[in-house]
Amino acid sequence: MSLVTSEGVKAASATSLRERIIEAASDLTIEQGWSGVTMSRLAERVGVSRQTIYNEVGNKPDLAESLVLWELGHFLEAVNAGFDAHPDDLIAAAREAIRRVLERASVNPLLRAAISATEGTDTGLLPLLTTDSESLAAAAAVVIELRLGGYEHHIEPHRLGALVDMIVRLVVSHVIRASGTPEESSGHIAWIIEQALRPDRS
Repeated sequence: MSLVTSEGVKAASATSLRERIIEAASDLTIEQGWSGVTMSRLAERVGVSRQTIYNEVGNKPDLAESLVLWELGHFLEAVNAGFDAHPDDLIAAAREAIRRVLERASVNPLLRAAISATEGTDTGLLPLLTTDSESLAAAAAVVIELRLGGYEHHIEPHRLGALVDMIVRLVVSHVIRASGTPEESSGHIAWIIEQALRPDRS
């Protein structure tokens, strides 16, 4: 399974019909759970044939990947907005980006529906956010490393990649199971980043 590339993210919103299908799938998941999403119901909701759904997004596992990618795009917008808010202060930018992500996660109905679906067989989306989330983390790491290129720091490239990977995994863990408010958690994670970026620790 691969969710990684920027091409994949773009493909999730390549056409207006595809967007309508994915948005409808999101609505159905929130309303009825992932087990309640069928190609027939989705086709009826969008107003197209079931074959059209298959042509646009593939089978249900393919739809799950597209749905998660679509949602990932929104979270990456929050990351970019956080960095844009503090173009001259890396720690403040990181704190703001993480806070925005955690705030979005805390009120995101699709994410809440996926995380709360822990009984029976209604867990089709959850593995994409947890055990099978490697490519999601990789996609987020690519965006963050690109943004870090606009700031001065003392971390060697191979160390920077490791730091970003660990921070992404830490943020994802807070998305799945929050241990404090977005403000509190983003402050703690930003402190970790600040310690790692100290010149004497590079």
